[in-house]
Amino acid sequence: MTDERFDAIVVGAGPAGNAAAFTMAKAGLKVLQLERGEYPGSKNVQGAVLYAHSLEQLIPDFREDAPLERHIVEQRLWMLDDTSHMGAHYRSEDFNAERPDRYTIIRAQFDKWFSRKVREAGVTLLCETTVLGLLKDASGRVVGVRTDREGGDVYADVVVLGDGVNGLVGQRAGLRNELKPYTVSLTVKEMHFRTQEVFEARFNIKENEGVVIEALGTVTAGMVGLGFIYTNKESISIGIGCLVSHFAESESSPNTILERFKQHPSVRRLLEGSEAKEYSAHLIPEGGFKAIPQLFGDGWVVVGDSGHFVNNLHREGSNLAMTTGQIAGETIADLKREGRICNRNNLSEYKRRVDASFVMKDMKKYKNMSSHMHNNPHLMSLYPTLLGQAAQTWFRVDGVDKRTKENEIFASFRKSRRLAGLLGDAFKMARVWR
Repeated sequence: MTDERFDAIVVGAGPAGNAAAFTMAKAGLKVLQLERGEYPGSKNVQGAVLYAHSLEQLIPDFREDAPLERHIVEQRLWMLDDTSHMGAHYRSEDFNAERPDRYTIIRAQFDKWFSRKVREAGVTLLCETTVLGLLKDASGRVVGVRTDREGGDVYADVVVLGDGVNGLVGQRAGLRNELKPYTVSLTVKEMHFRTQEVFEARFNIKENEGVVIEALGTVTAGMVGLGFIYTNKESISIGIGCLVSHFAESESSPNTILERFKQHPSVRRLLEGSEAKEYSAHLIPEGGFKAIPQLFGDGWVVVGDSGHFVNNLHREGSNLAMTTGQIAGETIADLKREGRICNRNNLSEYKRRVDASFVMKDMKKYKNMSSHMHNNPHLMSLYPTLLGQAAQTWFRVDGVDKRTKENEIFASFRKSRRLAGLLGDAFKMARVWR
């Protein structure tokens, strides 16, 4: 493919790979980036949420030309039973600040923009290139990659693995284990299009304001999962994701669950008259802290989704990807500047820096959340149903006195879960939350 030798090879052109490549190129390193898609973002048609802080650390002025959809001014959390929803929302005029905190984006557009910034920094990008494996020297240190191109061996001092949740390159090289079905969710999304004015009216927003809705409850048919809706300028991103292990145990398909979500009365009104034009499905890391693989070794580091860096409780992923990519790039650039080789001992600095960052601190905080939800799927359907029934009993004025209504509500909870179960669920959730 090339006789050139590079300071670093980056596998993948998603947020993590782009952040790593950009950081190293800005530091003067000679970087090759390999992407198996036709172009960066070609495999991503869906909408997503961009957290500004992590990108701002890389490109302070990104707001000037990045393809941003809407800045988010309102967050809603819905708990759904079959016919109703209840929940909480937070909306603030403070989110209309000059430099907003979060935006909705279309990944295909955003990834292309980010890649352009990476190439402008001096990175050599090769698309439609699949990395088949890692090259190692006699001591076992990674010294490059083997690709599907003619003469496809290319060499570098270090390889950054940002090849996504599957982490196939690392798996083939024996650097990480295969995915476990309870550590990933399968997410399906659709893009629904209608005029900007219609969506703004339905979500009570104006100009470039946006809303994010996250929903849990009976729509997932007893599986651990979440539905979500993001507002773009002239479209809505709507989707649902559930643990792969639960899909395997269930008779429900991802498409069936998504249709169930779309037909819920609270959701159907938001979509009415819109046209679905795009569909995608992908895996998202859900295993949390306990699913994080080995992050470094002789001549290699892992970043982003490849390292299972997703805070599933707060639905954060792209910011963790960019931050770990930046930390990897800075670590490698520092080693090169100091004339130190990228061996296992020296690259352990990457892990130390990640541990000191908000990324690992947040991952550790919720280290038991994934296993707790996997082992207690009733939390996703029982409590939204009970709360919905309680609200309907409480707010209906039908001649029944309020004390009787209170007794009915408490009796429904005790009948469904018993007092010991209710207290146990509360105690366990408090423990995994802290």
